[in-house]
Amino acid sequence: MENAQKICVAGDHAGFEFKENVKKHLVERGFDVYDCGALSYDVNDDYPVFAMDLARKISSGEFPRGILFCGAGIGVSIAANRHKGVRAALCFTPEMGALSRLHNDSNVLVLGARITPLETSLAILDAWLAGKFEGGRHEKRVKMLDEDTI
Repeated sequence: MENAQKICVAGDHAGFEFKENVKKHLVERGFDVYDCGALSYDVNDDYPVFAMDLARKISSGEFPRGILFCGAGIGVSIAANRHKGVRAALCFTPEMGALSRLHNDSNVLVLGARITPLETSLAILDAWLAGKFEGGRHEKRVKMLDEDTI
């Protein structure tokens, strides 16, 4: 499958069930999904392990995009955004999902499993997947983030 159709997902116990539903949604849309974990529900797991594994795969270029899950989405966002080239966006509406692609070229979508209902999350995901980076005036800003050129 071409690189643009590859996507990785990861989440802790709070996002486990959500992740499983999103994986099904992605496969139905023709994506080749790689799961960075958790691979089972375990309340003793640690979100940084999964978020940072996914972020390394994005940062290295192994995967072009990823999706992270935890209870609120905050913890995995913080963990992922520590990695060069990762632009993880925690989104609560489809408009936020689309804008994170259009203006910020986000390559990781973050969803809070305890905050946003699954139906809304799938709409956010679809908007994010359909979004294309506009470039232009936004390109300079994204480059500043990725290259630490401030």
